[in-house]
Amino acid sequence: MSAYDLPAPSSRASELYDRMVVFMREQVLPAEAEYLAHRKAAGPDGHDLPPVVEKLKEAAKAEGLWNLFLPAESGLTQLEYAPIAELSGWSVDIAPEAINCQAPDTGNMELLHLLGTEQQQRQWLAPLLAGEIRSGFAMTEPDVASSDATNIATRIEREDDHYVVNGRKWWTSGAMDPRCKVFIVMGKTDPSAPKHLQQTMILVPRDTPGVEVVRDYPVFGHHDQHGHAEVRFTDVRVPVENVIGEEGGGFAAAQARLGPGRIHHCMRALGAAERALALLTERAKSRVAFGGPLADQGMVQREIAESRLEIEQARLLCHRASHVIDTWGNKAARDLVSMAKVAVPRAATRVIDRAIQVHGGAGVTDVTPLAAMYGWHRAMRLFDGPDEVHLRSIARAELKREPILPPRA
Repeated sequence: MSAYDLPAPSSRASELYDRMVVFMREQVLPAEAEYLAHRKAAGPDGHDLPPVVEKLKEAAKAEGLWNLFLPAESGLTQLEYAPIAELSGWSVDIAPEAINCQAPDTGNMELLHLLGTEQQQRQWLAPLLAGEIRSGFAMTEPDVASSDATNIATRIEREDDHYVVNGRKWWTSGAMDPRCKVFIVMGKTDPSAPKHLQQTMILVPRDTPGVEVVRDYPVFGHHDQHGHAEVRFTDVRVPVENVIGEEGGGFAAAQARLGPGRIHHCMRALGAAERALALLTERAKSRVAFGGPLADQGMVQREIAESRLEIEQARLLCHRASHVIDTWGNKAARDLVSMAKVAVPRAATRVIDRAIQVHGGAGVTDVTPLAAMYGWHRAMRLFDGPDEVHLRSIARAELKREPILPPRA
């Protein structure tokens, strides 16, 4: 089977997809109003989880819709998980957490599953898989260009049987949630080592002395429930046993973590694009102007058609990358994941923007979910590597590629 031949899903994967459709239609989407009411009442400084999500988590467990992102737990391939993750992207604030497939916990769980010791897995992975706690990922820094991970300036220095962490992070996803109990922190242990062997990842419990969660950063004015925080680490001491993998292996661990995380973001973004297109078409059919529904206007029809084309193209790229991960591993899929990471958010933001335009003034308010959807998916072109970094990687791979046929002048 080639990388272009996508296998059909198993009967179990198809059954889980059908369950997810019903779960989204009958439980998640109807819960959005209660979720948003709770968040509005809490205000921008309130980051506790709306109780309705805990109810949804119990319902998801009962339906077997739990930890589907991790093949070792679910038995699903990445390709089989992709359509289910896409459905969760229709309600990205609620559904991913309801099925325990939310960032940054998924990436952290993948890392602990791959590299964690038995003690680390018992202490942190088990409660994360159970949905009892949440975690944060502290990699990006305000004082260096973190798109180049070798720039990371936070120091992790060995002192006897402890490491001492000093540094300043921001965009630490998950840090504002009161259920966040541990950070995975990336910093430099040996600045004199080869460039890609200087970094180490380490587990830092949130209640460790010297950890200060400074503030939350909004995304286009919107404060997420789990937050994106600035965090300071000042003389934070943790046991050497808290290292994930090995000292100097942080850069490789980051790549192992971010690969699946990126493709999962893309899967969910496809769901957001589908919801935006559904809203666009419904508005076009129901809104009357100039003597008829907007759907009769050629310009609107063009926008609908372009949106469908872009979603289908992006989905094929996302699914091909998922299949290569399943078949040949994360490293083999690296370039395809980069392509998807650029193409899918681009498609999603274009579709959402068209839906906003057809909704007129309502599209830029909180009357529809479109404005919030646009903000998050525009930010997606920056987090987990900005477009420019992925384009650079894609171009380098292409320059090394031998053409099938020799070029002719």
